[in-house]
Amino acid sequence: MPFYMTQWTYKDEEIRQMVIHPQDREEVVRIAVEALGGQLHGFYFTFGEYDGACITEFPDKETVLACLLLIVGHGAAATIKTTTLFTQEEFRVALKSANELFPRSGYGPPSRTH
Repeated sequence: MPFYMTQWTYKDEEIRQMVIHPQDREEVVRIAVEALGGQLHGFYFTFGEYDGACITEFPDKETVLACLLLIVGHGAAATIKTTTLFTQEEFRVALKSANELFPRSGYGPPSRTH
């Protein structure tokens, strides 16, 4: 199953409510992810551009999209960004394919195609 990293920022009111009423957000996200057949591998709060990040695994891109729509639809997130992650093995297979096609692909950057 493909892995995804999702990063988000909460709306100010949502952070205020978590300060007033501390809660286990990881468990809430885990329930949503598992309800759609996914797995939550990690849930983190972060410094910087985003308030949090999680690593999930879903059967396919449509299912991860459904989960994101479910969560975003509740309106707590101000921004959300999801990135597909590739395992070392998946990357190795892609490198092998690129290597095999490299000399005969016909592709070249603009600076080398005249």
